[in-house]
Amino acid sequence: MTLRFLGTTSDDGDCPTLYEIPETDEVLVQGDRETDPAHLTQLRDVKPSETFVRVPRSLLTRYAPRTEAPELQPFASISHLFRDFRHTAWRLETRRGYATDRKSPLWPRFLAGEDVTAEPDNAWRENVRAQTGQGKRIGRVRIADEPLTQGQSFLLARATTNVAAGEDIRYLTRAEAQDLRLPDFDFWLIDSRTLARFAFDEDDTTLGVYVTQDPAEVLAACQARDAAWHHAVPAAEFAERVRSTV
Repeated sequence: MTLRFLGTTSDDGDCPTLYEIPETDEVLVQGDRETDPAHLTQLRDVKPSETFVRVPRSLLTRYAPRTEAPELQPFASISHLFRDFRHTAWRLETRRGYATDRKSPLWPRFLAGEDVTAEPDNAWRENVRAQTGQGKRIGRVRIADEPLTQGQSFLLARATTNVAAGEDIRYLTRAEAQDLRLPDFDFWLIDSRTLARFAFDEDDTTLGVYVTQDPAEVLAACQARDAAWHHAVPAAEFAERVRSTV
């Protein structure tokens, strides 16, 4: 099982921290072990397998989920959000590749060194033009490895097409993302109130999304967005940086 980082109130990142265990309805708490004998003797119904940790109240009030865990649903179930949102739609991309890209008819052309930017608008870019034409904002930050994976290189080559349609696409290196304590999962954040967190299988195929308006989860996503957006660089600048190192 893979833990999902929820948040921490520690400046140096060691503890205390909250994690979610996605395959269950449980939360894992990291903190300093309780050793005060006077406290330990007052604990009730203690099983031999149990241990106890101390965490500040602020960690729980800020990051502990306040609603039941959402159920996995098809990505198509949220497609209307990209037409109906009022202000902003923002994406964090963290993976080293996506199955949808590898299945694209442009993928073999990319591997052959051909230009993969010259093509008519698809439904996504048509919608981007329509929404940004109304003053709405659509953006994303992509996390890139050093060196780039094939999947990341493909997306960087294709970025100019989406940028031309009105998207604001920016990049961070994975090292920078780790320093900023960004989440290690993909999500869309809609109008700073609805979070759609992606689920993938081991082959990078999208299984669906977990959609929530839980205040703690939305707040953590907003904080991640603000940190990522501040430090990320535009796709064109990042592409030039990559070319200069090749």
